[in-house]
Amino acid sequence: MNSSSPETVPEKTPEIVIDARGHHCPVPTLRLRKALAAALPGQRLVLLATDPMARVDVPHFLNESGDLLLDLQAEDKVLRFSVEKRGGAPRS
Repeated sequence: MNSSSPETVPEKTPEIVIDARGHHCPVPTLRLRKALAAALPGQRLVLLATDPMARVDVPHFLNESGDLLLDLQAEDKVLRFSVEKRGGAPRS
């Protein structure tokens, strides 16, 4: 019997990686929004972006959406946003 409910993330659910390197805003944020719409609450997502404006746009979007920015790292001009889906069931 599966003890996880349909609205929560099973323990071994892989994180979703969104590769938006080479795209200018708003593309990274739009791709993140689409991935979050399909994600389960508690699921982790990683957004990779090279547009410096993503550093501003992504946190602003997450503030509006209610999802959680766990971490932001920058290495070799690549921004790596670690995000957790919050809220209800996936939106379609």
